[in-house]
Amino acid sequence: MKRATLSRGRVAGLTAGGLAALGLALALTVGGVTVVPSGFDGIEDLPLPGGADLGDHPYTVTAELQDVLSLVPHAAVRVNDVAVGRITGIELGEDDWSARVTMEINGDVRLPADATARLEQSSLLGEKYVQLVAPAKETGTGRLTDGSVIPLARTSRNTEVEEVFGALSLLLNGGGVNQLKTITRELNAALGGREPEVRSMLKRVNTLVGDLDDHRGDITDALDAVNRLSSTLATRKDDVGTVLTDLSPGLKTLEEQRGSLLTMLRSLDTLSGVAVSTINASKDDMIADLKAVAPTLKALADAGTDLPDSLQVLLTYPFTDEVLRGVKGDYLNAYLSMVAVPGTEVIPPLVDGGTPGPTASATAQGGGSDPAAKKPAAKDPAAKKPTSRKGSPGEQGSASPLPLPSVSGAGPASGGDRG
Repeated sequence: MKRATLSRGRVAGLTAGGLAALGLALALTVGGVTVVPSGFDGIEDLPLPGGADLGDHPYTVTAELQDVLSLVPHAAVRVNDVAVGRITGIELGEDDWSARVTMEINGDVRLPADATARLEQSSLLGEKYVQLVAPAKETGTGRLTDGSVIPLARTSRNTEVEEVFGALSLLLNGGGVNQLKTITRELNAALGGREPEVRSMLKRVNTLVGDLDDHRGDITDALDAVNRLSSTLATRKDDVGTVLTDLSPGLKTLEEQRGSLLTMLRSLDTLSGVAVSTINASKDDMIADLKAVAPTLKALADAGTDLPDSLQVLLTYPFTDEVLRGVKGDYLNAYLSMVAVPGTEVIPPLVDGGTPGPTASATAQGGGSDPAAKKPAAKDPAAKKPTSRKGSPGEQGSASPLPLPSVSGAGPASGGDRG
């Protein structure tokens, strides 16, 4: 009973399907038209269910890939592993060695103009798809628009499973495993019995690497400085060439005078030895001389303020106002010593009582007669010696000075001038 029921149901389903197909064929035949989509090349043109939503205004982007592997049309285009478009076409590139992949992307997805494209695989044996990746930092170069092209320099692909297995088989089938035994044996022969030296070397290498790591900032600064120096020298290539060219004659001259320079240096070495020995031998005397000069220098330093003031009245007549500061009172006496011009008749001065005085001119600094009164005076020009002294003429000795013009109301008879 059960088998009969299944057979009848199966027959009913086939009959219904056959009738539907027959009715469709009759309708197409009677209508006289063939309902075939335009540009239909096969089942691969049919849209796959569950694909990405392209929206109302998708835009087209072309990517140039070195190798598309097993990528097929209608494969997914993803951004951050989210499907945002699909592959619409794959064709050979202009250089006949690359592929051009055309993609349609949802119009709401905005990508920078310098985005990259990478061919990836969903799983170990999964389908291929194109992953669009935005740069880590925004460069502000615009955005991908309809008709944009991602060049070959910004596209790449992942390593295929077949390539990994091929490299592994090359390694296992004589590519390197057979040599591991030889390498191990040679390492044992080289390091056997030298474990302490090897351990010490590794410690020194570790210290070196640690020091380099601690000074990596200084190393970087040094490299940057060398880079700046190289840039500066590159911009001044002509100047450097000129300097090197002009330096050649000077170097040639130095080369010619090399013997003289060596002789001079040897002489300087000998001179330095003699100078050192001389200084060492006269050190005590030099120190004693400096100690002896110290009081004199100290006295000169103490008189430093008085010395400029005294220079103001040195050999100065009439005296300046600076002399008045040294006058202790209201009188200032001035004494003159005069010598007659040769051939002049000297007449003794008159004194009280009408008697002639001494026949010699008196000096302002001492007593006694002047020999010029006994014999003709020598051929010496008249000289004047202004002095500034305080006191009366009686304090100057027994000789009387030449009389000065009398002034009414004057003080002592010595001829003092009231200050």
